[in-house]
Amino acid sequence: MTATTDPALAQDGLPTPRRYWAIVAILLSIVVAVLDSSIANVALPTIARDLNADAAGSIWIINAYQIAVVMLLLPLAALGEIIGYRRVSQTGLVIFTLASIACALSNTLFELTLARVLQGIGAGAILSVTSALVRFTYPQRMLGRAIGINAVVVSISAALGPTIASGLLALGDWRWLFGVNVPIGVLAVIMAAISLPDSPKHARRFNLVGALLTAASFALLITGLQAFAHGGGGQALGALELVLAAASAFALVRHERKLEHPILPFDLLRIPIFALSVATSIASFAAQMLALVVLPFALMRLGHDAVAIGLLLTPWPLAVGVAAPIAGRLADKYPAGILGGIGLIALAAGLAALATISSQHSTFDLIWRMALCGLGFGFFQAPNNRALLATAPRHRSGAAGGILGTSRVLGQSLGAAVAALLFQALPDSAPPVALALAAIIALLAAGVSMLRLMNRVERTPTTMTTTGFHATPD
Repeated sequence: MTATTDPALAQDGLPTPRRYWAIVAILLSIVVAVLDSSIANVALPTIARDLNADAAGSIWIINAYQIAVVMLLLPLAALGEIIGYRRVSQTGLVIFTLASIACALSNTLFELTLARVLQGIGAGAILSVTSALVRFTYPQRMLGRAIGINAVVVSISAALGPTIASGLLALGDWRWLFGVNVPIGVLAVIMAAISLPDSPKHARRFNLVGALLTAASFALLITGLQAFAHGGGGQALGALELVLAAASAFALVRHERKLEHPILPFDLLRIPIFALSVATSIASFAAQMLALVVLPFALMRLGHDAVAIGLLLTPWPLAVGVAAPIAGRLADKYPAGILGGIGLIALAAGLAALATISSQHSTFDLIWRMALCGLGFGFFQAPNNRALLATAPRHRSGAAGGILGTSRVLGQSLGAAVAALLFQALPDSAPPVALALAAIIALLAAGVSMLRLMNRVERTPTTMTTTGFHATPD
């Protein structure tokens, strides 16, 4: 395997002002990709009515997008290492923008679902290489700060999705939910073309078999979890999909484990700090999603209406936005194990406090509990992501970014599945039990985070090494 030797690629980040333009291009692409993972949820009943679709069929407007993204994160990250992260991101932006036009022009459920698949392909391309582009955009000494900024944008975009959707629906047709992506996408494409950093391109063949097995494993796992957790007649199909997912994963491991650059990065997962960071990420996102799924039901049982529930949930993402950039700056100086552990303990405390909430508590009691959860999660997220990215060799930035996105989706899917199972098993007491369980998961994640401080791993982020492997960018 060989890589390009352009001296410009060896520089530590982009010079200013190009760096600032690149940052804006990356953040714009994140905004459109993350917004579209939630913006259509609010409009599902309206879309179903206009397209003469039933409720079950309309769910595919959401699922088609999410499944396409999770199938492609790791394969497209690997492709980015071969042809360059910039090219993958730009292609994804173009596909996403064109697919948004197709969504807005759709007249049937089939057309809209197909357009959403294309949107998901574009979003998968964008998100698969975002972390790698960040690593080549910022100097190494500012990597934690950069990841903190990204975390803020992701958090705010996810939080504002339903609000933006409600505003657009109040002003016009549901098609504007997708049409609004077009001018943002065009602007991002132009800015990306002139500013995104180049990266080394490695002369190796694309691992098509590994890509197909990876896509099948994660797609079957996510759809199987969704079907199995929601019970009813789909539970048998869900169980079958989970069995097929396990079979695909077994074949994937056999195919990939001895490759130098596997699609599923076993080479990186052998690095203790990387593996622990991935495990921490999966557990923390599972805890967060478990809580966020049940909280609206808990608040509804306390007598709050839909508008009030939305407002009461807002302190969580806002607090993430406050904590993430602070934690990102600290992550450039202090170990992720400590910072992440502190953040996850705070998250566990907030979740435990929410599990005890009752009609006796005031609105302020709800707000500070939500804010504590958000502060804890934000304080964990940026240091953990920095550790995960900085531990990987520079030429494996794509694989590291791909597994980062995949761990987030996997954790969220597991959390949502557990919430659905609890609602089936404990219909009258699911919210407090789920919140208590989420607190336990967050506490376990804190313990996993602190394992990174053991002797096998260096304790300062600027010199992170593992036994026999130097983990700073090569």
